[in-house]
Amino acid sequence: MSIAIPTIFPAPLLGNGQILVPGVYDIAGPSVLSLDLILDGQNDPNSVFIIKIGGAFSSSSNAKVKLINGALACNVYWKIEGLVSLATGTSMKGTLIVNNAAIVMSVGDTLEGRAFAIQGAITVSEFFGFLPTGCGSTSLVGPIPPDLGAAGCFALFTSMGENTNVGITNVIGDVGTDGPSDLSTGYDPLLVDGEIHPIFDLVTNQAAADILVAYNYLTTLDPGDIELIRPDLFGHNLVLTPHTYIMLGAVTFTDTLYLDARGNPDAVFVINVNGAFQSTVNSKVVLINGTQAKNVYWKIDGMLNLADNSILNGSLIVAGAINLSTGVAINGRALSTGGALNVQAVTINIPTPCSIAITVEPINQTNCVGEAVSFEVEATGIGLTYQWRKGLVDLIDGAAISGSTTSILTIDPIQLSDAGNDYNVVISSTSYPSVTSVNVSLTLNAAPIITIQPSNQPVCLGDEAVYTVSATGTNLTYQWRKGTVALVNGASVSGAQTATLTLDPTVLLDAGADYNVVVSGSCPSSATSVNVSLTLNDAPSATPSSNSPICIGNSILLTSPTVTNATYAWSGPNGFTSTDQNPILDNSEIDDSGLFVLTVSTVGCSSTPTSIQVAVQDCDTVDFFIPEGFSPNNDGINDVLVIRGIQQFLYNDFTVFNRWGNLVYKAHRYLNTWDGTSSFGITIGTDELPVGTYFYVLDLGDGSKVYKGTIYLNR
Repeated sequence: MSIAIPTIFPAPLLGNGQILVPGVYDIAGPSVLSLDLILDGQNDPNSVFIIKIGGAFSSSSNAKVKLINGALACNVYWKIEGLVSLATGTSMKGTLIVNNAAIVMSVGDTLEGRAFAIQGAITVSEFFGFLPTGCGSTSLVGPIPPDLGAAGCFALFTSMGENTNVGITNVIGDVGTDGPSDLSTGYDPLLVDGEIHPIFDLVTNQAAADILVAYNYLTTLDPGDIELIRPDLFGHNLVLTPHTYIMLGAVTFTDTLYLDARGNPDAVFVINVNGAFQSTVNSKVVLINGTQAKNVYWKIDGMLNLADNSILNGSLIVAGAINLSTGVAINGRALSTGGALNVQAVTINIPTPCSIAITVEPINQTNCVGEAVSFEVEATGIGLTYQWRKGLVDLIDGAAISGSTTSILTIDPIQLSDAGNDYNVVISSTSYPSVTSVNVSLTLNAAPIITIQPSNQPVCLGDEAVYTVSATGTNLTYQWRKGTVALVNGASVSGAQTATLTLDPTVLLDAGADYNVVVSGSCPSSATSVNVSLTLNDAPSATPSSNSPICIGNSILLTSPTVTNATYAWSGPNGFTSTDQNPILDNSEIDDSGLFVLTVSTVGCSSTPTSIQVAVQDCDTVDFFIPEGFSPNNDGINDVLVIRGIQQFLYNDFTVFNRWGNLVYKAHRYLNTWDGTSSFGITIGTDELPVGTYFYVLDLGDGSKVYKGTIYLNR
């Protein structure tokens, strides 16, 4: 229940399009409702509105309280401390609780709710009021309806007496009389959608018998649930809910009667009249909130006279003559147990067609062995019977079958032999040819079965691990688990709800021996795979070495550390490959110089490739010279320090110091690029070193002597 903090209204006027949210509202004095007051439930069916008025309450003509967004009249309350006077056409919602004053409602007023006066009169006139629905209100069903039997096909019938029409009368249903010397005359066969029985026959004889049974049944319902004590004022916007009603005298029906099913389309109304029944001109019965004419029955113990343009709903079973004046419309039947039937240009339609028509065909069904399944058909007609079949073979109740002769066939439990695509139902009646439904199928789903189990996975730490399962069944779903914990996609996990689980990259925490998958489907029960393991192996590591640099013609010696149970893969320049741990390249050439790459593998895991640079040089022809100076002045001549032959020594280190011993330049694998700028230390203005003498150290990286000397830098 939702109630907000009380709100004090600054003015006594309600309405004019004003919108209130759930809460308690206080108005200190009298108040007037004008135009529309909107109560907004804010999509909460339990929202409550309480409106307190500290004085009289009135409304202007046609003022309305409207409910939106789930607001219910059963949750609206009015506490009023003075006279309630509602003008013509006012529409109120909620429960009115009035203290020490009267309640006056005018013509055309509507109240969905209740009106309580603690001390004061309640006055209404042609007023439309009904209890609010929702909030746990009782669902009314009314009495059990009578069985009209063969009479249900007749729109106009008398068991004894003439059945005479004058004028243009339209009828859906049969017309007849069962009087041995009586006739049905004046009906145009082109305007009667049914059969005209001009004289009595076997059908009319059965109809007369069935009408009497129905009449007697309705009589047994007296005195009913509710007595309407003013049959002379029947109508006048009276609202009736599903019950059995009785009126102990002749009825005069005036204006409008509302039959309110309160949302129950199967609710039944029975109105028993212990006397004659007559209507005034233009009187009408209106069906609201789901009421259906086929569920309304009138039992009248005297003559029935319907004045011009009267509109009635329901089946009228009358113990006397029936007179229907011009313009009368009945959505139902006018049936007499004995009395003349006089019709003058009316319209009569039976609410349920007599001919058999399938309105909802059965549909294909899919389910699992051992479960229950139902086929259902809906049809219109009178006195229908059903026979379900599989192909042309009638089904019989017993064992797993029930409802074989009803509108709903049930098989419980289903067996494999029940599968088929030729289920149908034959619908018959005593008066019309039978009809057969379409053929429908029963398809059986299969429970999940694992056909290929996942397998153990030994992988290298950081590599991907993939588990796969194969299964049969209907509408399969998968859930991979580690033990009993469901895996969730994200980070390194993917495919947790598919047939293939991938862990990429694997981490130490992934190791385990309890990976499994639960396979589910449309049918119980699920299938769980065997537990499988994930073993994580470490990749080996190895750093190669060599005897580089070497002279042309000498052997290149490549060396790898020993790794237990390992395999080795070498690759290098000039198309070199080897699987030896320590390969030897005899008679080396200049083309054998370059990068040699080593990969070591063990237990399925490979190391990260490592490499070593090998230099092969012509030791007899190397032209090597270190100049004594250079002039980096951007004149294109001697702008960089060129050491001739340095390119033959791939692992050289060249270092330069100033006269104070500060490092100003250093290069590994020097390639004649020093332009006289400093890469170390502190300089003033720019990186250009000043003119002067500098000291160098050159290590060729081939194990030969280290060169030391001076270089003069001139600009």
